[in-house]
Amino acid sequence: MWAELTRHTNRTVPDTSVAAVADALDYLCLAQLYLADNPLLARPLTPSDIKQRPAGHWGACPPVNRILATLGPLQAAVPDGNELHVLHGAGHAGPSALAHAYLTGSLGHAHPDLRQSPEGLHQLVTRFPLPDIGGEITPLIPGHLHTGGQLGPALAVGQGTVLDAPHRLSVVLIGDGEGETGTTAAAWLGARALAGTGGHGTVLPVVLLNGQRMGGPSLLSTLSRAELTAYFTGLGHRPVYSDGHDITQLRRAMADALDLAQPLGTPGLSSVLVLTLDKGHGAPVQADGRPIAGTPAVHKTPLCDPATVPEEFDALDAWLNSYQPGMLLAPDGKPRLHLLPALLRPRPEPVGLPAPRGCVAASAQVGRAATGRSFAQTVPDVLRDRAEQGMFRVFSPDELASNRIDLTDEHGRLVPWVVEVLGEELCHAWAQGYTETGRRALVATYEAFAPINLSLVQQQLKHRAVRRHAGLAPLPSIVYLLTSLGWNNTFTHQNPSLTTALLASGDPAVHVLTPADPARTAAALTFALRKLDRCTLLIAGKHTTTHHPLDTLDEELRHGIAIWPHLSTPDPGEPDLVLASAGDLPAEALTTLAQRLRTEHPGLRVRYVHVHDLTTLAESSTRPLALDEIAFANLFGRRAPIILATSGYLADIHALLGRRHPGSRLTVLGYRDPGHPVAQTELRRLCGLDDDTLWSIATILARIPKEAPAP
Repeated sequence: MWAELTRHTNRTVPDTSVAAVADALDYLCLAQLYLADNPLLARPLTPSDIKQRPAGHWGACPPVNRILATLGPLQAAVPDGNELHVLHGAGHAGPSALAHAYLTGSLGHAHPDLRQSPEGLHQLVTRFPLPDIGGEITPLIPGHLHTGGQLGPALAVGQGTVLDAPHRLSVVLIGDGEGETGTTAAAWLGARALAGTGGHGTVLPVVLLNGQRMGGPSLLSTLSRAELTAYFTGLGHRPVYSDGHDITQLRRAMADALDLAQPLGTPGLSSVLVLTLDKGHGAPVQADGRPIAGTPAVHKTPLCDPATVPEEFDALDAWLNSYQPGMLLAPDGKPRLHLLPALLRPRPEPVGLPAPRGCVAASAQVGRAATGRSFAQTVPDVLRDRAEQGMFRVFSPDELASNRIDLTDEHGRLVPWVVEVLGEELCHAWAQGYTETGRRALVATYEAFAPINLSLVQQQLKHRAVRRHAGLAPLPSIVYLLTSLGWNNTFTHQNPSLTTALLASGDPAVHVLTPADPARTAAALTFALRKLDRCTLLIAGKHTTTHHPLDTLDEELRHGIAIWPHLSTPDPGEPDLVLASAGDLPAEALTTLAQRLRTEHPGLRVRYVHVHDLTTLAESSTRPLALDEIAFANLFGRRAPIILATSGYLADIHALLGRRHPGSRLTVLGYRDPGHPVAQTELRRLCGLDDDTLWSIATILARIPKEAPAP
């Protein structure tokens, strides 16, 4: 369909319109970087019209602008029920995205002060980088998907956007610097893991082979045409080349590339469009005796100080006027009529997902149905039930069997909605593309290897924060199931630091669930997958066998914390000792301690608290579930010593508590890196979570007198 539609628009939309849009985009990008006034050059340029400190990125804009202009007629002609997304790997083409959104009118819909008008055009050009939008691509600029500030995941994210979406085409713009990243390299090959996983849409990778990275020639640019063809063919893609100088030829190349493009997961070669337009195309060859074109100078602002250097001023004046802006934009700030056939007109934002209802009740019901069952029995059932509701996927780095999550069919093959690939980054990027297009996903992996994805998660969180700031509709949550915990693994497989880093970000969307047993894990997983706009880490050991009463399950799900009455003295006053667990192994250890204390010291007033969501411990009002001061005191007392055991690092707890830290009355126990391989029993002892150490700490803190020595 896409190739046929492209050839139709190639016949019906004049090349001159597309070329004019490309020129208009180039001009607006250059104007944003340099002009402080006179945005359409309605009068001769003067030094006072130029910004004292030009800022932004020019180099990526000309290649991106030609692709955006070429796709414009196709975007305008997409029939109802189909979608075309443009996904940028790097955010440096912010001027392009802003210029494109301005020309289509969508920028003015989102930001009325930037509408198509003399005032809007003046604001766009002279205020760049816009203080409330920025100078790079973010969700504040409508019509452009972006993966965040990290280079590498664009191709994999684009693949994630078209999974289970045969009606969707995602055009992914990949800079040749990004082509050097490991995640991009893995994504070419990783697409093979998606064969046989359902009916998918199409990804068209567009490699912007402009020859330069930020500081010098790119590696891809060192390959000959024959080597490039062999390289991409080996990756499973048939290259279609264009230098971008002739819009007619570029439009034919786009149609040819789409003609060869295959839906994701289809056996055989798909296509890749390779645009070899030079980086910073159009920049002066030299100025003030300094070479510019073809050098790293084109990456940002090729002319450093045209306001005060006469030779640079003359070069900029000639450069700007070469586009004849008055022939592209009317005095009222609107594109001239001959541009309109190649421009997509604004479309309404897609309707967001409905707010989930009854999450607590539904999740608690799942948990109670799992009473007495093991992790290996409950978690797969939860995921299968969720998959039956449609539009759900699980991504795992080849560890589902090891994590005791059996998602195979009667023939022992993975069910189609599950994908395993030995690449944590691919799993995250596929899940990101899937959730950013409104579907639910889970990444399941070893706790120790999840930190590989830290930067990707943080970039997606920044992306989500900007979406919230822009008032866009909420999306499904980012959900990680971290199992194979360090307590039951070898030294190299012990690393709970993803939790530490994400909690340190302070992002209110982050939740860290630490269920006490498999039934609570089932409930927590159901809950996490139903909620919107969260980033949830669910930490649950696959070996857990201890089960606890579920009387407080609803409260734990709703508030993230609860007093366990079966282990607490029924006394509303100040306790003698507070035991608090966060996680399944801590709950097992402290439960044993609480039962022994009740048996051997029945007069001791013990309060047992389970922390189901670590973020409840944060300072009041800093996070959605953070306890206020009264609730915190009701749970943890005001004077009583506290033993809090966590499955992660001790520092997580201390950092969350912040200024309301109970001080010396709090003893935190948790994972400590032993520095060398040790047996599991020895690791628990080193971390203070063995029975003898816990008993010693508790009796000292509770001031329990030691028994007199035997005569």
